[in-house]
Amino acid sequence: MNTRTMSVAGSFYPNSANEINSMIDHFNTVLQSHPDTVKRFDTLYGNAVIVPHAGWIYSGFTANIAFRTLAKTNPKTVVVIGPSHRVGFEGVSIADNQYYQTPLGDLTINSPLVMELKHRFSLPYFPQAHHEHSTEVQMPFIKYYLPHTQVIELVYAYAQPELIEPIIAYALSLQNTAIVISTDLSHYYTLHEAQNLDAICLDAIEHEDTDMLNKGCEACGMVGVKAMLTAARKKGLTSTILDYRTSADASGDTSRVVGYMSALFH
Repeated sequence: MNTRTMSVAGSFYPNSANEINSMIDHFNTVLQSHPDTVKRFDTLYGNAVIVPHAGWIYSGFTANIAFRTLAKTNPKTVVVIGPSHRVGFEGVSIADNQYYQTPLGDLTINSPLVMELKHRFSLPYFPQAHHEHSTEVQMPFIKYYLPHTQVIELVYAYAQPELIEPIIAYALSLQNTAIVISTDLSHYYTLHEAQNLDAICLDAIEHEDTDMLNKGCEACGMVGVKAMLTAARKKGLTSTILDYRTSADASGDTSRVVGYMSALFH
């Protein structure tokens, strides 16, 4: 069986089903304690999100809101796109496996669509690129909220947004297909500095303005974000920021923080 095995379970997210279920239940319990916020989310439907990719204790709450919202459209395939943190290579790699392992059970990879994307966009498969946390941390959320959906994993290193935007646009043109763009925001500034830098990212995403991203946003998944904003603008999608916070919310350390946000395109 050709499976994309877990590489960061037990470090970035729990490695047992019970712990994952408990953690997501906790995120939702906290969310439910703010009924006005829940009511706002309940009116939103969309098939593309931006989510963070840090350890769940820091960014899981923010990501959970996006996946909980995305699940309402019940996509049959979810395409997850994230930056490479371990391996440098040119372009975009697509995972050519049959299954994607999670602690909640395997997800099926949409092999026919993988083959179509490989041929349509000349995508290679670099196995070493897929020991990647930016995409992997999303998969347990997908398995939890959409247990029967299929997935596709795309990892990019040295790539331009113009390479990824047509892939996003094509996927969004397909029925019952959703997009997940993975990025964190600023890294290791003071809380005040991080909030100022991240505000640029949030404004740019909310206004779908790729030029604004170049004015101080330090998203590590900038390429994917730019590609998503371009595709959204062309398709007439509206962007809504779902949540923003920093690692200081979990750790209490305001001297070296990382920023996290989630957004929905609808």
